[in-house]
Amino acid sequence: MSALKITLVRGLAGTTEDQRATVRSLGLRKIRQSVVREDRPEVRGAVRKVLHLVTVEEAGQ
Repeated sequence: MSALKITLVRGLAGTTEDQRATVRSLGLRKIRQSVVREDRPEVRGAVRKVLHLVTVEEAGQ
């Protein structure tokens, strides 16, 4: 199964509580922190909600 590398590139100041909770649920805490998550519809939906705060790349395995 493929994976996504998600990196937080913008701070959370001025965002809604819902957006902050979404970023936290992805496992991101600090700017420039990256996590690798399985490419699933739930993860893609969470990323779509905060796309202006993160970058997404295809990761290998």
